[in-house]
Amino acid sequence: MTKGIQYILIAGLFFTLMNVGVKYIHNIPAYEIVFFRALVSLVVCYIMLVQKKIHPWGNNKRDLIFRGIFGTAGLMMYFYTIHEMPLASAVTIQYLSPIFTIIIAGFMLKESPRPIQYLFFLVSFTGVVMIKGFDPRVSIADLVIGVSAAVCSGFAYNFIRKLKSTDDPLVVVLYFPLVTVPVIGIYTAFHWVTPNAIEWMILIAIGLATTVAQIYMTKAYQLEKASNVSNFNYLGSVYAVLIGYFFFGEYIGLLALLGIVLIIVGVLLSSRFRTQ
Repeated sequence: MTKGIQYILIAGLFFTLMNVGVKYIHNIPAYEIVFFRALVSLVVCYIMLVQKKIHPWGNNKRDLIFRGIFGTAGLMMYFYTIHEMPLASAVTIQYLSPIFTIIIAGFMLKESPRPIQYLFFLVSFTGVVMIKGFDPRVSIADLVIGVSAAVCSGFAYNFIRKLKSTDDPLVVVLYFPLVTVPVIGIYTAFHWVTPNAIEWMILIAIGLATTVAQIYMTKAYQLEKASNVSNFNYLGSVYAVLIGYFFFGEYIGLLALLGIVLIIVGVLLSSRFRTQ
């Protein structure tokens, strides 16, 4: 297993821990969670950059800003769909992002996967649909916004990959909250909901988990082709189902178990053909 794949697996685990934190503080609005998530990342990344004596503003500022813009836009639209449609549907639509990542990488980075890898992506995505389900009552407008969020995520991942030769992973991570904090911060200031003591701690934990996840995800995309690591994002569904079962007592049905098998099979086969 390569370093890049190890890093994307670690990132997926910490993103799942972040989602667990969000589940616990359902009384705090999504935009406020996003704001604190970005604020903690901004502070932690800046401190780490100063300690390592790395110039925080980076070299390829244009692509760094684009990475921040696409990341912020994707996150905002994703949280909108969570509010406006069933959670299962919103998450399932967001899992189109690995597919868009590969498609975008083809013309943006000239990185094309083996044709058979598309089949493995389809197998994994089918597994996600079986786990999460899909609500046919989703409106066309919300569907367009959800797909747009996945497309923005795909662009963000490719800009991460593109910045591998010019900027340190910490600098790339820093530019996400640099865009997110001022954009969402203004709205949060006028729609403030005061957290209690436990919610404050969980908000900080969400920010820390997100920072770790972003750092390892950035390293993964800078070490490996987008087509080699994107499919591993689907393992986030497996993490979520297992954590839901062991920590929240959520029942795992037959379809969910079959979905887990399909995801793992798709990921393993994609990885195998990547190395051939």
